[in-house]
Amino acid sequence: MNITDFSMELFSLKGKNAIVTGGNSGLGQGFATALAKAGANILAVSLLDDNGETQKIIEDCGVKYRLVLADITAPGECKRVVDTCLEEYGSVDILINCAGRGINIKDVTQFGKDSWDKVVALNLSAAFEMTHEVCKPMIKQNSGKIINIGSLFTFLGGQWDPAYAATKHGIAGLGKAMCDELAQWNIQVNTIAPGYFATKLTADTRADEKASRTILNHIPANRWGEVYDLMGACVFLASDASNYVNGTVLTVDGGYLVR
Repeated sequence: MNITDFSMELFSLKGKNAIVTGGNSGLGQGFATALAKAGANILAVSLLDDNGETQKIIEDCGVKYRLVLADITAPGECKRVVDTCLEEYGSVDILINCAGRGINIKDVTQFGKDSWDKVVALNLSAAFEMTHEVCKPMIKQNSGKIINIGSLFTFLGGQWDPAYAATKHGIAGLGKAMCDELAQWNIQVNTIAPGYFATKLTADTRADEKASRTILNHIPANRWGEVYDLMGACVFLASDASNYVNGTVLTVDGGYLVR
């Protein structure tokens, strides 16, 4: 390959099939939409039905959509999700590990093992199991893209939620470990680390003028991120344009970490 071979078609996902956990709400819905706009068929995984909202968004992009209701922390559910994608679409080309629990604010003396286990089960163990199941068909087809979703707490401490910080550090480590093994089969494993974004989960913080200003003072862009700010990064890492990008953590934070 040389520079004359470069084409914007490298960013196309036409004909690709993607699993997005947590794919019918929040950031996951944004990732699913980004992939669909680039041409990929979507299999979204969620605990809850969204009454067809995401289906309409995705199918308006001219691609196929399937929602699988599943608790991916339960035994056998990750395999069922992957098997469903294979039966429905014939292949799994992209996996976005987005499903996760948010910050559960508790003093360290009150944050017990029950809280720890619930966060670790979804944020880290389920991502491992989804990767474990999806890499099998990807190895057979000698290609694949796996994108884990971290956060600023991939790099920072986790005051009031040690499990969240631990899992977001862990998700990046999982990506690096899997990249090191799966690269030989042309499978790339990367992590996106979003900063502070305007979603339902941050609505209360954004409504608190003092709390919001404290965060904004730390962001050179001086604004909360919008979900669309993440969509280009997702398409890049899911496409052939990133075939030599492996094991990295791509931060999308408006510059938060530099200040």
